Amino acid sequence: MHIESTLIEIAIVVTAALGCGIILERFRQPALLGYIIAGVILGPSFLGLVHSRETVNLLAELGVLMLLFVVGLELSLRMFLRVWHVAVGCVILQTAGGLALTITLGNLFDWPVALIVLLACTFALSSTAVSVKMLESIDEMRTNLGRVAIGVLIAQDLAIVPMILIIRGLGDQSADIEYTLIAVKVFLSVGLLIGLVLYLSRKERLKLPFMRLVLNNHDFTPLMGLGFCFGFAAVAGLVGLSSAYGAFLAGLILGNSNERHVMFEKMTPIYSVLMMVFFLSIGLLIDLEYIWSHIALIGIILVFITVGKTALNISILHMLKQPWTISFASGVILAQLGEFSFLLLAVGDDAGIVDEESSKLIISLTAMSLAFSPLWMTIARRIHDRALRPTASLARTIDVAFGEEIKKCKKLVSKLTHKQAESDDDKT
Repeated sequence: MHIESTLIEIAIVVTAALGCGIILERFRQPALLGYIIAGVILGPSFLGLVHSRETVNLLAELGVLMLLFVVGLELSLRMFLRVWHVAVGCVILQTAGGLALTITLGNLFDWPVALIVLLACTFALSSTAVSVKMLESIDEMRTNLGRVAIGVLIAQDLAIVPMILIIRGLGDQSADIEYTLIAVKVFLSVGLLIGLVLYLSRKERLKLPFMRLVLNNHDFTPLMGLGFCFGFAAVAGLVGLSSAYGAFLAGLILGNSNERHVMFEKMTPIYSVLMMVFFLSIGLLIDLEYIWSHIALIGIILVFITVGKTALNISILHMLKQPWTISFASGVILAQLGEFSFLLLAVGDDAGIVDEESSKLIISLTAMSLAFSPLWMTIARRIHDRALRPTASLARTIDVAFGEEIKKCKKLVSKLTHKQAESDDDKT
């Protein structure tokens, strides 16, 4: 009976995710938003049809690993080496700006220091899945805009390890020896990554001798990809590093081999399924009752974060000598909170610095930020279609991105002002 009920849950999940994804695509919105909505509908806040959330959460974690594996698989090292200084500088300044922003919010809402630091790390991270979807939708993955945005996303993914280090340190101030050991591991992991990047960036493609045996069998190829991804992730986790770091290294190695295109083609269906489960799991975590009872607080913080993050990204990228058009488009594309917020939340929970109320707040903010990203995608499309010109000014770019909304707001204000003036005349 247990097996039968589990199969029924799986059938419901797949059907709901497919249906919501198709509906959202028909309205020219990303399917991942439909997966989140499916999770909300099936979760405890609405119908309560999914009970075994542990299985869904496990598959969602595998989806995150697969995401980084595919990012490493697609990464062009030559492209990243061109923009690494911009990417690393941007992430450092994003974290500093996020800290300043969350300190302001912390003083306003009386948050503890540990929670402020956790939110600052969360603020600095964008969603790789959403950003890549945006770049693909406007066909900018392999342009200067795509290189800058992907470079920043990769740098953010690599920043996960030191962020985990800091959050763990805040949870246990007495563990100085452990803190030092983790710091050493972080520096070693960064050194390993730099060495691997320099080695793989040679002109020759990496030759893996056992790959020919695998590629001759269509069944073995996806299994090889999964084994490579999860094997590297497991080893990285066992030595105390982030499993996401290991998955990224696995993708980076295979992505610079002669079998890159075949491996990517075989792994894409598995990646699509696991990413569907990941975004559906976000929907399952959303507590509609909490959001409704704290709608004003969540709305204020969400607007504050979205607008502040967009402005900060644009300012940082332009300060790093990127053109206004690329700075503006990248700032919009990177404006949402990232899926790694849930990973940092789990670390904070283990460290004892996040209570139930704070956990619900972070989950709600991240989920709503991801759900809000289709509007940002619309803005990115407008910028791409009408304003991405080398000579375009910031004023011109803003006018193209928000011009229609600004005109509607002006008309509404004009009507309200006119009605108020008529009302005052009648009173007179």
